[in-house]
Amino acid sequence: MSSAPQANTVGIIGAGAAGLITAQVLIKDGFDVQLLTRDKSAGGVWARERIYPGLTINNVHGEFRFSSLPMPPPSKASETGGRLSGEDMCAYMENFAETFLNGKIRFETEVLAIRRAASGAWSVTVEDRRSGTQEVLQFTHIVPCTGGCSNPNVPEHLSPETAKRAGFRGPVFHSANFRDHVDDVLETTKSVLSDATGEAKSIVVIGGGKSAQDTAAYLANAGRKVTVVFETADAILAVSKPLPDFIRKSRFLGILSPHIELRTRLERFLHTTWLGSKITHFIWDKITSTSLDVYSLPKESPLRNAHSLFWGIRTNDEGAYRANSFHGLVSSGQIQLAAPARAKGYGSDGRSLILSSGKTLLADVVILATGYKSSWTEIFDKETAEEIGIGRHPPLTKVADTWNYTSLANPPSSHPDNEQWASSIYRGLVPAKNLEKRDFAINGAVFTTNNGYSYEVSAHWISSYFLKDKMRLPSSTEEALAGAERNSAWMRKRYPDMLLWVNESYSSFLAFWSWPQLVDDLLEDMYLPNMRSGGNWLTWPFKIIDLKEIASLTEERRFKRLGHC
Repeated sequence: MSSAPQANTVGIIGAGAAGLITAQVLIKDGFDVQLLTRDKSAGGVWARERIYPGLTINNVHGEFRFSSLPMPPPSKASETGGRLSGEDMCAYMENFAETFLNGKIRFETEVLAIRRAASGAWSVTVEDRRSGTQEVLQFTHIVPCTGGCSNPNVPEHLSPETAKRAGFRGPVFHSANFRDHVDDVLETTKSVLSDATGEAKSIVVIGGGKSAQDTAAYLANAGRKVTVVFETADAILAVSKPLPDFIRKSRFLGILSPHIELRTRLERFLHTTWLGSKITHFIWDKITSTSLDVYSLPKESPLRNAHSLFWGIRTNDEGAYRANSFHGLVSSGQIQLAAPARAKGYGSDGRSLILSSGKTLLADVVILATGYKSSWTEIFDKETAEEIGIGRHPPLTKVADTWNYTSLANPPSSHPDNEQWASSIYRGLVPAKNLEKRDFAINGAVFTTNNGYSYEVSAHWISSYFLKDKMRLPSSTEEALAGAERNSAWMRKRYPDMLLWVNESYSSFLAFWSWPQLVDDLLEDMYLPNMRSGGNWLTWPFKIIDLKEIASLTEERRFKRLGHC
């Protein structure tokens, strides 16, 4: 039997970056917090059991840290282009958990279901992964922080079961399980020649994203024959030498990316005038071409058939040039590409893949870097998801297009609206239908390039929301739903078809390069000063954004709560 929870108890689902910072902020505000994670250690996608050889962070140093804990520099900067390795990120997350959340995390605890109890509290059914025992926990508040990279998406026609039925003889697994399989893969493919064909044993990686590129690069650097199959590759941001901080750690790229509201004169010039639009696209086109030229990729290279840096969110920030990186290895011929193409299934010979082009590709190992599905569908039943409004759905209303941005003219082709979907999660943080209850919020479902800063401000927003502080919120559920529909319409205009690439638990709001503007919105919602990096009319776009700017948010919010101006 479960007992009624004490006041202000919060169940946080997931112990990744969003879960950890949310817990710390809530604890400082007096909440009784418990984090639940299926993993054996803290970190989420950076948990020790999930990181794999060759994994590097897709952000510049400092974009995945929090204000209360310094982040050591990359341990292998020369090998990673100045980026943190998976081991670096794992160590940082573990250090954060041990420093601030000791005793607050229940590891190896699988969340099976979340429902609202008759009492109005939240019932969370969990299972201990070690013993198999189940119990029901109760909380007054719930914060899912499971992100969109928890549950592998395995296409049925390429699944290990389908491969087995087709007689495929080699291992098939998702890139999320690369750590578990890497030793076997290296052992399986270490011989120079295959007995059956006289050709080198081949590893085929299916996918054009970061996981595909990381695993392919690791295996190629280990001397294995690797071929990557994809239709469209992720865009890259690469430089011959590291960019100065006033470019990469400022608002510079943010103001070149239009936000749902254009707050400054410079942004309005860049995105609503002919000249401003020309400047905006010239800079993005120059960044794109320069990034590809860093690796001397020929004009006909399939890697030039990539998502747009401006119109998309599928971007890998590679940092400084590295000969041992994915693009460097492709350029030197050490990784082969079968693109643009899709893998349609397995051949009858037990050692091949059939491609959409009609060709076959020899494979001894197949790695499916095919993305992830929503982490919400398995823990919220249909009734609960409908009650709180957490699910994705077709656009409910026709939203007037008020964004007459010159910079958004001539977008790439996309699916029509009736084939798109929308989210009813206000600000990417609270399901609009549940807004007035102030007992449920989400962190980690907003897609940005600076997760640490964004998650931390979001955590403060959530805490103020739970404490029922005075905030700038919609006056009704209907107004919140209308706002969420408007946000979804904006995302479809800003990033045509990108919502089709990401699942709903990782795309409640897309503010990729424009994360500083989104953070400003959240600070304003709490009636706190925004644009904290400062600067004058000339220098503000290039002022470095520093986490010290938000280190005092708990005290600032408490000061306001006590009635001070």
